[in-house]
Amino acid sequence: MIKSLVVAVDGSENSQSALRYAIWLAQRFDAVVTGLHVADVVTIEGSFFHDISGSLGFEPYLDLTSKMREALRVRGQEVLDQFSTTCKEADIRYETSLQIGIVSAEICELARTSDLVVLGKRGVNRNFSTGLLGGVTESVARQCPRPIFAAPLEFVEPGKALLAYDGSQRAGSAMHVAAEVCTLLGLPLDVVTVSLEEGRGEEIAEEARRYLSSYPVATEVRVVEGHAYEVIPDEVDQRGYDLLFMGSHGHGRVLEFVLGSTTEFVLRNVTCPVFLNR
Repeated sequence: MIKSLVVAVDGSENSQSALRYAIWLAQRFDAVVTGLHVADVVTIEGSFFHDISGSLGFEPYLDLTSKMREALRVRGQEVLDQFSTTCKEADIRYETSLQIGIVSAEICELARTSDLVVLGKRGVNRNFSTGLLGGVTESVARQCPRPIFAAPLEFVEPGKALLAYDGSQRAGSAMHVAAEVCTLLGLPLDVVTVSLEEGRGEEIAEEARRYLSSYPVATEVRVVEGHAYEVIPDEVDQRGYDLLFMGSHGHGRVLEFVLGSTTEFVLRNVTCPVFLNR
């Protein structure tokens, strides 16, 4: 089911952890991994360098942009060379891609011809993130046409998975992927349904029980009262899960866009990798 992976590499610690997870997945699914490095066009052409060139008395971008592009291209090739070395040592099939552009947009573009995107929750530009969402991972989560695997700083081989299921269409897609992945990897899969409506949570949980009963996966389904953005991270921490499956968005898309969704809150606050399905 997963035969091609894209992993975003930038030389950061989180990027290295993402690569370890990508290799772990590739070995188990016999997949090809494409290492993608994006030279951020905002770094090259943003206001910072415009202001610097002006303060030094130069015309804006007077030979600076071309030199920056070349420096970032050289740095990117170094990162990809290290990626290639790591893949060879792991004995997996791999490809490389070096692009110049907006990081999240380039990741989403390459994702169109892949089955899964693996990236760290933070990268080298984490302190300079711009835009409504405030981070590359969250931007990719909104835009990416394929599932994403958001990796934490530390690699821990998954041994116990949790599915957050709310009855939405995307949560249903996440349940299918979780069942298939956990079956292949031999992992137990627990399910948590979070609800504030009396009786509704149990109805949704029963949907999950019926669906997962056809899979040879050890499963426990629980209903927890509360708010999903609070309950899910607590469940992960208290019960020691090391892999979380969830849909990229649940109900209430307009409110999520304005106020910030459960998806984004969970991405920021859980300590384990998140397998996010659209």
